[in-house]
Amino acid sequence: MNKLNKSIFEKISDWATKFTGSSYAFIGATTIVVAWALTGYIFNYSETWQLVINTGTTIITFLMVFLIQKAQNKDSKAIQIKLNELIAANEKASNRIVDIEDLTEKELDQLHCYYEKLADFAEEDTDIHSSHSIDAAKEIKILNTKISKKNMKNG
Repeated sequence: MNKLNKSIFEKISDWATKFTGSSYAFIGATTIVVAWALTGYIFNYSETWQLVINTGTTIITFLMVFLIQKAQNKDSKAIQIKLNELIAANEKASNRIVDIEDLTEKELDQLHCYYEKLADFAEEDTDIHSSHSIDAAKEIKILNTKISKKNMKNG
């Protein structure tokens, strides 16, 4: 995306995300906390003195939740697009999983079980490239079992 097409909010949030993750932001926050702690003596460690830091940190934390979530959403979307491109580019990959992020939690759990079964079949197989679906893995396993039984009878 062209940088000129970004909205003001997106430009500000991108800058804020980068800045708040920097060592300058950490040093600045540490400096503020140390300055606040040192001024405690001057203000007799009053309730107002305590309220200043509590209010400030609460407001910053509240705003950071939304900033972090926006950055996370953007990163997740970019990763999903990259993964979809890899799936689409690989002729042996299943295109059925391109939009799995839209599935329910229950559907994702079922899909996870599917891949666990596929992994179990793959562990038993000597060639890691021989199967790309549970159906193909089952067929290969059945065929190998039949061949083994036949060899045992003949051997």
